[in-house]
Amino acid sequence: MEKADTPLQQVQANITQACKIARRDPGEVTLVAVSKTHPADAIQPLLIEGQRHFGENRVQESQAKWPALREEYPAVQLHLIGQLQSNKADDAVALFDAIHSLDRPSLVKALGKAMDKLDRRVPCFVQVDVGEEEQKGGCPIAELPALLDQAREADIPIAGLMCIPPFDIEPTPFFALLDKLARDHGPADGSWGRSMGMSGDYETAVKLGATHVRVGTALFGERG
Repeated sequence: MEKADTPLQQVQANITQACKIARRDPGEVTLVAVSKTHPADAIQPLLIEGQRHFGENRVQESQAKWPALREEYPAVQLHLIGQLQSNKADDAVALFDAIHSLDRPSLVKALGKAMDKLDRRVPCFVQVDVGEEEQKGGCPIAELPALLDQAREADIPIAGLMCIPPFDIEPTPFFALLDKLARDHGPADGSWGRSMGMSGDYETAVKLGATHVRVGTALFGERG
């Protein structure tokens, strides 16, 4: 495969190639550029290239950085990919277009209230603890059905499932597990999203059914 001109073009080409191998339509995969900790002037080149989905992990940082950028690029879709404190639910619902880290009953309650209050339903991915690593957040697999029921009762739109596999372990089994959980617990038409895959493994994730890949380093370079 030819070397692309920019990091964004290279990542897009890699996604297209992975889709070809998996016999998938590249249009099924949303590239979320992880812009957390990067200033507006580092984000601008991607916006100019046409990238419109961006991932942040802190509400406060996003509030400071994105309003001005969104005035210039109103089609931007912001994804919250970091763990969310319940007391930031109102701010998150007001700012983000998707939340990838719904993982516990207290957050379901807080987000449901915030969505009612602001009259804004934000699609949420339920983060699943596929690697049994409490420190990363995520709903334990055994508790997933109950959490999904609670989210539905709170009228929270479920976009699908999300995972972060253990670091430095082959991610394939964890991506396959998330895909199976989405099939088992999601709509019969298979329309649920799978938010999985980062800079080091997004091509593998795409081959195993990812609909949203969260890529930072491959687009922005290593953070200093």
